[in-house]
Amino acid sequence: MSRTVRLRIRRQDGPDAPSRWEEFAVPHYPHMNVITCLQEIQRNPVDAQGKATTPVVWDCNCLEEVCGACTMVINGRARQACSALVDELPQPIVLEPLSKFPLIRDLMVDRTVMFENLKRIKGWVPIDGTYDLGPGPRLAEKRRQFGYRLSRCMTCGCCMEACPQVNRRTNFIGPAALAQALYFNISPIGRSLAEERLEAIMGDGGITECGNAQNCVKVCPKEVPLTTAIAKLNGDTTWYFLRNWFQR
Repeated sequence: MSRTVRLRIRRQDGPDAPSRWEEFAVPHYPHMNVITCLQEIQRNPVDAQGKATTPVVWDCNCLEEVCGACTMVINGRARQACSALVDELPQPIVLEPLSKFPLIRDLMVDRTVMFENLKRIKGWVPIDGTYDLGPGPRLAEKRRQFGYRLSRCMTCGCCMEACPQVNRRTNFIGPAALAQALYFNISPIGRSLAEERLEAIMGDGGITECGNAQNCVKVCPKEVPLTTAIAKLNGDTTWYFLRNWFQR
């Protein structure tokens, strides 16, 4: 008898439709990942009982754990389906959509809020691209390395999923946006907007909403130093507040 991979997938036809569970058994191939399983179901949308169903909907792009589009909850943990190897997972493999984002269908969610949060903290470097600016300023090696670690964020949403402070009762912008605020603030060019970024994260849903659960840094697939960044920003916002208070 040929070997199969068993999957249990939480499905939902739309944002307001009721959810349901469906089980599948797909052929096993050496070194396959969760995306391979979903592609097998897409080619032959039949459940484990032999009943015809619809192909499972999910999101993906690079398939190299760079874009973060295929992030979903796999066996209870938010991670990328492209790097989730079947042979390393207990079965049945349980797939669910991220719960902290609006559901579109099945395993696909709308992560627009993460990009809106980046706009809120002005996650960009203000430059005039109409002429050659020449080489940028040099950074101390230690700061350059720290900035590189912050730059590895791919806005996948794992940290938002794991954070208990990200819920329907708060407007918390989450660890990813906070870390990017620090990333641009330590840049010699990006720091021209540093005070505006500090003002942004000191407002509603900002850094004071962080409960220091530290789940974010444990689930980040890129090992972005999220808690270190938040701690640094706590100090920066405190000094910024005190400086403004004494200058009144």
